[in-house]
Amino acid sequence: MKVQKIFVMAALMLIPSVSFAQKVNILTEKTASNREQYAAEYLQKKLNRLGFPTVVNGKKGEYRISLSQAKDTAGLKKEGFSWTRKGKKIQLQGNDGSGVIYGCNEIAEYVAQHGSLNVPLMQEDAPEMVLRGACVGLQKTVYLPGHQVYEYPYTPENFPWFYDKEQWIQYLDMLVDNKMNSLYLWNGHPFASLVKLKDYPFALEVDEATFKKNEEMFSFLTREADRRGIFVIQMFYNIILSKPFADHYGLKTQDRHRPITPLISDYTRKSVAAFIEKYPNVGLLVCLGEAMNTYEDDVEWMTKTIIPGVKDGLKALGRTDEPPVLLRAHDTDCKMVMEAALPLYKNLYTMHKYNGESLTTYQPRGPWTKIHTDLAALGSTHISNVHILANLEPFRWSSPSFVQKAVTAMHDVHHANALHLYPQASYWDWPYTADKLPGGKREKQLDRDWMWYKTWGRYAWNCRRDVAAEGNYWDKVLADYYATDAAVADSIRKAYDESGEIAPKLLRRFGITEGNRQTLLLGMFMSQLVNPYKYTIYPGFYESCGPEGEKLIEYVEKEWKHQPHVGELPLDIVAQTEAHGDKAVAAIDAVASRVTGNQDEFRRLQNDMHCYRAFAYAFGWKVKAAQHVLNYKWSKDIKELDAAVPLLEKSLEYYRQLVDLTKDTYLYANSMQTAQRRIPIGGDGGNMKHWSELLPKYEQELANLKKNIAMLKAQAAGTYKMKAEDIKPLKDATQQTGAFQMENINGEANFKTVKIAKGAKLFNDLDSVVTDFAPELAGMNAYVMNSSKQRGASTSLIFTTKKPVQLLIGYFRDDQMKYAKAPKLETDATANDYGQAEPQLTSAIRIDGMPQVNIHKYEFAAGKHTLLLPKGFLLVLGATGDKITARDAGLSGADKAIDWLFY
Repeated sequence: MKVQKIFVMAALMLIPSVSFAQKVNILTEKTASNREQYAAEYLQKKLNRLGFPTVVNGKKGEYRISLSQAKDTAGLKKEGFSWTRKGKKIQLQGNDGSGVIYGCNEIAEYVAQHGSLNVPLMQEDAPEMVLRGACVGLQKTVYLPGHQVYEYPYTPENFPWFYDKEQWIQYLDMLVDNKMNSLYLWNGHPFASLVKLKDYPFALEVDEATFKKNEEMFSFLTREADRRGIFVIQMFYNIILSKPFADHYGLKTQDRHRPITPLISDYTRKSVAAFIEKYPNVGLLVCLGEAMNTYEDDVEWMTKTIIPGVKDGLKALGRTDEPPVLLRAHDTDCKMVMEAALPLYKNLYTMHKYNGESLTTYQPRGPWTKIHTDLAALGSTHISNVHILANLEPFRWSSPSFVQKAVTAMHDVHHANALHLYPQASYWDWPYTADKLPGGKREKQLDRDWMWYKTWGRYAWNCRRDVAAEGNYWDKVLADYYATDAAVADSIRKAYDESGEIAPKLLRRFGITEGNRQTLLLGMFMSQLVNPYKYTIYPGFYESCGPEGEKLIEYVEKEWKHQPHVGELPLDIVAQTEAHGDKAVAAIDAVASRVTGNQDEFRRLQNDMHCYRAFAYAFGWKVKAAQHVLNYKWSKDIKELDAAVPLLEKSLEYYRQLVDLTKDTYLYANSMQTAQRRIPIGGDGGNMKHWSELLPKYEQELANLKKNIAMLKAQAAGTYKMKAEDIKPLKDATQQTGAFQMENINGEANFKTVKIAKGAKLFNDLDSVVTDFAPELAGMNAYVMNSSKQRGASTSLIFTTKKPVQLLIGYFRDDQMKYAKAPKLETDATANDYGQAEPQLTSAIRIDGMPQVNIHKYEFAAGKHTLLLPKGFLLVLGATGDKITARDAGLSGADKAIDWLFY
């Protein structure tokens, strides 16, 4: 403590001597723009904090910094700047108003690093990326009553922080500090909170007082952002309707499978037009996926609703320019949409996720890379979106080395030239983090994750910096933050870099998906490691989100078949991540006693390093156990299962450490606390979000393994008699008088049913017949469909049920366009609204000449319902009130999966 006081006093004593010796006068032109004036204010504040008394347009000053904006901008790069210094006179010129701001930022950075205003005699710089921005989600961790995903009106009750002007100023200044020029606001349907429509006055989703607050806040935000050279971009999903509008017309606020109608198009077009007219300095980010039906619908919606709406708004203002409209590639054929839209509107940008909804690699490749390069080749600016970060929640993550290489890959591999950055964690809980502080206090993301924004902002401006020099830069930044020396800071940086590899490597080699369907740092079940296909591995994930390599199940099979291995191998990755954890903890623990500033935050960072290490070992020992279980699949040698048990016990020891490290330090692991999350387990009702909740589940899988090993040994010894599997047919709800009634299929009240049996025809226009089926389906009444109609339009069902019921829908396991796509949470946020996300019976029906079928259940309460299903061939196999036991019916002819050992 005495050393700390001496350090602080010495620092304070230094400031006056520097300050009185080096007073600064910042001079602006009489015709200075708003941005030049802000630049002067910004530099004044920065220099004052650094101990240099500074005035703007004063009469005296030992140092004089003159700010101006280039009059002739021919050949000058936007947002660039240059300066010359002669003695203590600095002449800074920006290529535009933003360039003046960034030049002042660079001077302040230099002073912070070197403690001197003797900047280089000449300097010239400009950004590599044309857009460099971060996003804030006006969204919540849970659904609002009566609303679906993404539907969050702008109200003080939902988002009290939105109305906090001081906090917005802090956020905007943070963007300037990191040379960022764009702010994205994400919301499903913002228009009904921000504009009124003459033709649809009832569509407004907030009361009059709130509407006026929203107008005032949005105007304030865009005005303050513009002063700082920051462009505000409002994101929205399609097709989502305001709840009052939907209720007025008896519609759903969103339904992925409904067609575009003139009414819905007119409402949306007029909403966009009113927004453009009212907020002319705001851009739009359009997400066509998730709530739209087909790629053809995406094209029609963009060209006949969105772009006409923008043009209507511009026409009302008498404008001939085109504000930027950004098109998101998520869940659409962005290239197809752009090719149709560019002839109508030129100022279009494209955006695609960097590693999906996680951060996995700085070596991207595969089909997702081709999406980037195809979009970049269109000639408009292509934006790389560092999205959600589902695998990094909730621990601190800010590896300068990883980020620099990732941004370089954005340029060199994806050909992107802009960055859109999500918060590092807790996106759904903005502005708070998941940290559990004493007294129920909440930590702010801006305070905790300052380095996250600083790393991405620095390399979005220029990723081609010298690596060795960058190490020195970050050591100085960390030394200042933690009030310590460069050697201590170097260890902290190394801890960041070492821990920064753990989650990316583990997810890209063992994950089911890169999306927020999976929360990696809660772990994975053994069943997910030994039979990942059961959980629907997201297509393209392994081919795109990391170097070439093998899944664990592939690695073991190759070992048994004596085949050569390729690329990254599972057990190597386990060893690497354990080593990363050891090095991170060693580095941070070694300097803990020498940190004298921001000590509470340091202790939280130190705890995170221990969390990462415990997780790496818990995961690693589980992978080693899974290897032996997969060996048993090939060898049928029970000794392999015996070998797995102590390894799984070791995994649990480390997982218990993780529980101890997080029980008093974290409120949750994942900020999306809804039924959308499925891996390692469903997040229904906001449950299973903390390690302490998962621990009993992992203990149970070990107990189940031991029980099943004992059963196998007893069976081998002849002391256990296996019971024949007794699978009873499900009771058909239509056979229970008045319990369930299908009223209409695809607009027709006349339709046929057929009992599921061998030889049954489930399509009236195809000759294919059922050749085999799961015993659960015996005697169920299936509805005879018309494949031609299904291929041309969504399947629509209207039915009434007097009791809770499960509708059984069969999806063909084939990627051809003619087959309907099964529910997929990565691209459809509503894909579990009826509990339909995972198949209940896999390989459950064989139909001659057609792919295998997985059956999903859609759950409905008593009442009348309308269900729209995706376009393409699918089966409607009846309804039941019985509980369905999820299983593989085994009609694929493949080897039986080994995951039964854990149930």
